[in-house]
Amino acid sequence: MRKSINIPSQITLEEIKNLSDEYKHLVYLNSNSNDNKSLLAVGQKAIFEPKENQVFDGLKSFIDEQNDWVFGYLSYDLKNEVEPSLSSKNKDDLKFPLAHFFVPQFVLELSVNLTVLHFHKNEEKEQFLAFLDKKQVKTDEKQQKIEFSQKMSQDNYEQRFEAIKGHIQQGDIYEMNFCHEFFAKDVEINPFETYEKLNELTNAPFSTFYKNESQFILCGSPERYIKKEGNKIITQPIKGTAKRGANYQEDEAIKLELSQNKKERSENIMIVDLVRNDLSKTAKKASVKVEELCKVYTFDTVHQMISTVTSEIEKTTHAVEVLQTTFPMGSMTGAPKVEAMKIIEELETTKRGVYSGAIGYFKPNQDFDFNVVIRSLLYNENTKYLSFMVGGAITNKATAEEEYNETLLKAEAMIKSVK
Repeated sequence: MRKSINIPSQITLEEIKNLSDEYKHLVYLNSNSNDNKSLLAVGQKAIFEPKENQVFDGLKSFIDEQNDWVFGYLSYDLKNEVEPSLSSKNKDDLKFPLAHFFVPQFVLELSVNLTVLHFHKNEEKEQFLAFLDKKQVKTDEKQQKIEFSQKMSQDNYEQRFEAIKGHIQQGDIYEMNFCHEFFAKDVEINPFETYEKLNELTNAPFSTFYKNESQFILCGSPERYIKKEGNKIITQPIKGTAKRGANYQEDEAIKLELSQNKKERSENIMIVDLVRNDLSKTAKKASVKVEELCKVYTFDTVHQMISTVTSEIEKTTHAVEVLQTTFPMGSMTGAPKVEAMKIIEELETTKRGVYSGAIGYFKPNQDFDFNVVIRSLLYNENTKYLSFMVGGAITNKATAEEEYNETLLKAEAMIKSVK
C-alpha cells in the first residue's frame, strides 16, 4: 500500500531530466495545462513481461496482482492478438517490445501549486527527495545536425494511394488511415532535451516522455484514445487537420472552413460510427452516446476536428477488457476496421510498432487514461536509430497530393525538434 505526501514546490523540467538520467524507467505524462494534472512515474518496482498472444490476458492478471499504479504502452501490432486473421510482416528497425508496463517506485501528481508524491517505503522517499534537492551539473551538449530520409517517395505514396482508392471504389473499405516513415540512422540525440523542443512546438494535451532503458518515445500527441472514470468510458477520435493561420483573422477563417468541410466531416463521422461500435462491446444497453461531434480544437501547430463518444460499463467489467475490445484506436485504422488493417499491412512499408498504439496508466482502482501515439519521435539509443511516422485518412473524396501534403504538415514539428 502506497503512502502519500505533499511537496509544496513544483518539480521542474530540469529535475525531470535529471531523474531520467538517473533511472532506467521513467514516464512523464504532460497535460500542458493549468487545469489538468500531469503525472510522473519514476523507477521500477515490478515489470510486466508479456507472452506472445497473451498480452491482454497477462496484463489483466498483472494489474490484479499488483493492485497499484501501472504505466506503459501498447503497440499497434497487438491488433494481431485482437484479431487472429491479422499479421505484421513489414520491416521493424526500432525493435521496441510489443508492450511494456511497469509499477513505478514513485508516482508524482503534478499541478501548478502542488506535487503529490506516492511512495512505498520511507527510506526510498528520503533518498528520492534528497536527489531532487541535489544540484546537478548541467552539461552543454551540442546536438548534431539530423536530416531525415523517407521510406516512401512521393511517387510511391501516390501509387499506393491509388491502390487504396481502388479498394474504396470496390467497396472493400470506406476509409483507411495510411502512414509512412521518416528516419535517420547512426544519430545521437539528447532524448529529454529533444522532447522539450517537441513539446514547445506542439504544447499538446497528451504529451509524453517515455524511457524504457535505451528506448525512448518523445510524444506530442493531441489525441486521447480512451479514458475510464468509474464506470464511464470516454474516447475522442481525431479526424480532420488544417494548418494554423498567419494571424487571427486567417486562423478563424481556416477553422470555419475545416468545421464545414464535407470531406473532413465525413471522415470524422465514419470513425465515430466505428468507435461507437467498439464501445458497444462492453457498454451497458443504450449507454453509448456521442457527446460532441466534429468540434474544431486549436493546437500550437494545427487545428484538429475532434469528436467525443462515451459509454457506461458494468462494475464487473475489467479495465483491460475495455482496451482489448477497442484497440487499436479507430482513427488510426479505417472502416471496416479489420479489412482496413489488412490493407494497411499490405500497402505500408514499415511496421508501425508503438506508433498509433497507446501510452497511459492504470490507477489502483482500475481507472485509466491512454493517448494515441502520433506526432512522436521514437529513438533506440543502442542502435542510434531515430524514426517517426505520419499519416492521414483516405476516403473516396481524397486526392493524393492533398493527403501527402497533410502528412508533411504533420511532420514539421518532429523535424523542427531536432534542428
